[in-house]
Amino acid sequence: MDHKGQMKTSRLRELLGTRTIAIPGAFNALIAMQIERAGYEALYVSGAALSACRGIPDIGLLTLTDVTAEAGRIAQAVSIPTIVDADTGYGGPQAAAEAATAFEEAGLAGMQIEDQEEAKKCGHLPGKRLVPVADMAAKIEAAVHARRDPNFLIVARTDARGVEGFDAAVRRALTYAEAGADALFPEALESAHEFGTFASEIRKGGVTLPLIANMTEFGKTPLLSVTEFESLGYRGVLFPVTALRTALRAIEALLAELKLFGTQRDWLHHMMTRQELYNLLGYINSQGPQEGERYEPGHERVSRD
Repeated sequence: MDHKGQMKTSRLRELLGTRTIAIPGAFNALIAMQIERAGYEALYVSGAALSACRGIPDIGLLTLTDVTAEAGRIAQAVSIPTIVDADTGYGGPQAAAEAATAFEEAGLAGMQIEDQEEAKKCGHLPGKRLVPVADMAAKIEAAVHARRDPNFLIVARTDARGVEGFDAAVRRALTYAEAGADALFPEALESAHEFGTFASEIRKGGVTLPLIANMTEFGKTPLLSVTEFESLGYRGVLFPVTALRTALRAIEALLAELKLFGTQRDWLHHMMTRQELYNLLGYINSQGPQEGERYEPGHERVSRD
């Protein structure tokens, strides 16, 4: 990891250690650039979103190579830190260690591992199966030992609430903290009360790690605000597929009207203009780069050395 990457990891630690932040999900580099331009301070790469963009469901079909390539492009397009969803760690402890190394080298600021079996499901669907606690703890330990930058964040997610119950989710999270996790992520809690109780029980267990909440839509979890999560003791609030779902609905509506009327004229006011897109890309001279100049995504024009 280069100096720029180390700045992102330390920045992510600083953010999660001081206040509660919204962390939107980016499904490609262009959306990541929009997130940064909108003023957000961190972003998230969802396995569900990346899978959907490949036209496949979120059942663990993406490989480490797949996710490293796309998440790396996303992370390198922005100056804010990026957390990547590493699903189950792509196998056992050795695979989790390799994932930590790959993501760190690709410029990610952190990775999230969950305790489902490798043939995983969306965290808000029934029928999930969990690995033994010791197996998940071993993956966390391996990932922690594999990272070169101690600030590279290892987030431990537990899906136990919908499988073994709420108390098991707390117990698992405490064990994952002992294994070296840097943040804890209880998936699919079902009420504000559960979120508050989870935070309280974790603190009673002597653990003060940052807590992460998932605000995915149409699942088991009620939609709470960032302010509400702050009052409940959480530091990061993920919106993993919000932008993708919104974009898909807008595209669906556009295509229906285009098919019906044969023109996009009534949609122009919904569109980003050509120049606005160029501005987002840092493509200042629309005639193309001049000799002696190069362009970096999301940044101003840069002269060649």
